[in-house]
Amino acid sequence: MAYDAAFISEIVNRVMAQCGDAPAVSAGDDTVPVGVSNRHIHLSEADVETLFGKGYQLTPLKDLSQPGQFACKEQLTIIGPSLRPIEGVRVLGPVRKASQVEISRTDSFVLKVKPPVRESGDIAGSAPITIVGPKGVVTLKEGCIIANRHIHMSEEEGAAFGLKDGDYVTVEVNGERRTTFYDVQVRVNKAFRLEMHIDTDDANAAGIGNGFKVKVVK
Repeated sequence: MAYDAAFISEIVNRVMAQCGDAPAVSAGDDTVPVGVSNRHIHLSEADVETLFGKGYQLTPLKDLSQPGQFACKEQLTIIGPSLRPIEGVRVLGPVRKASQVEISRTDSFVLKVKPPVRESGDIAGSAPITIVGPKGVVTLKEGCIIANRHIHMSEEEGAAFGLKDGDYVTVEVNGERRTTFYDVQVRVNKAFRLEMHIDTDDANAAGIGNGFKVKVVK
């Protein structure tokens, strides 16, 4: 069976994205690889010590696609008003100034919480949530959100797309369940690398996974 160059290139791009080594955007390329984010937790240093013990340091498990970010070996339990816990929620590093729990809309129904859709780090007035660790419990008065759909870009990638930090774009998904994502935030930083982040609800609805290429519509 013969395969054309475009088909082979797509397969290579998907494999490289799965390995955390996605190719840089080229001139005229309006596609972006997808990264699917499952529920996860960011912790402050103080909350790390409350949950795991005095002086505890998070244990890196693997690097994530964005430089300096990593998944940790540590997993925790989150509890909302339903008192139905969700266990095994991965902690991501490094530590932050304030703790934050990112979940999907489906998770919110289980927990009976009402998190707003927000940019990561924008937790003022967000939903409360309780985090249970092996050494202690942290109850956040605010900090539970559903992360907005967003695209990470380096400064060079932003220039190639003609986009700047804070712009919003529409994204077309030509997967097995063709759809369009509106109001996707663009986040440009010299430390970022090209990737669109969506949660598991969005990924499942569109029938796509890590490394799938989506099209930015200006």
